[in-house]
Amino acid sequence: MEILLPVLFFFVALIYSSVGLGGGSSYTAIMAIFGISYYIIPTTSLTMNLIVTFIGMINFWRNGHGRLDLIVPFLITSVPMAYLAGTLALPEKTFQVLLLVTLIIVVLRIFLLNDLKFSFQLSGFKKWIFIIGLGGILGFVSGAVGIGGGIYLIPLIIMFGLGSEKEAAAAGAMFIWVNSLAGVIARAQTGTFDPEFIIPLAGAVAIGGIAGSYLGSSKFDAKTIQRIMGVVIIIAIIFLLRKIF
Repeated sequence: MEILLPVLFFFVALIYSSVGLGGGSSYTAIMAIFGISYYIIPTTSLTMNLIVTFIGMINFWRNGHGRLDLIVPFLITSVPMAYLAGTLALPEKTFQVLLLVTLIIVVLRIFLLNDLKFSFQLSGFKKWIFIIGLGGILGFVSGAVGIGGGIYLIPLIIMFGLGSEKEAAAAGAMFIWVNSLAGVIARAQTGTFDPEFIIPLAGAVAIGGIAGSYLGSSKFDAKTIQRIMGVVIIIAIIFLLRKIF
């Protein structure tokens, strides 16, 4: 497992970073399937998110796609909720069920939501209710499970007419990074940060993230990569179901 986990994490980072994501959903699922202590799973996944999305966040913002007015309102509720969730000691069964539900929603997002062609226009009060509510929900999931939330946020920003595809990707990368940082800080204070376990995995995702970011910007088709990602998560769901039940 000392060799297999870094190899798997490398490929997860390679795939996810090619579409501007961190890979938290798959890191978390892999560790749960391998029987890693659920106390350190979210901290580890959030740390991997920090590394992988940092490069994407810098590139998107340096190329002029970042919009503070788009991302900051989401962070108002997501950051405190990510921190709060990071301080909670969830029972193992609750953690596994929450992870399972989250992964199922990720798969639905990839295979259904990603292909929706319609959009809604939000303004005024409805827009702020949407932003505050979504930010809080995704922040809590990020801190509790270790999934950054960008995989949900990006298509919803586009669908609700809040920004373009590249602006949504820039916002998603920053959203994942900031909320992952809040979650890591909270969990480090509770003693669930294990440097000896994290460092080899961090090296693997750094290499995968650099390679994936390059290939995603010049070689890979984003939709194809996301469908591959969806298949990987479906396999993880099957293994997790067997583990839980």
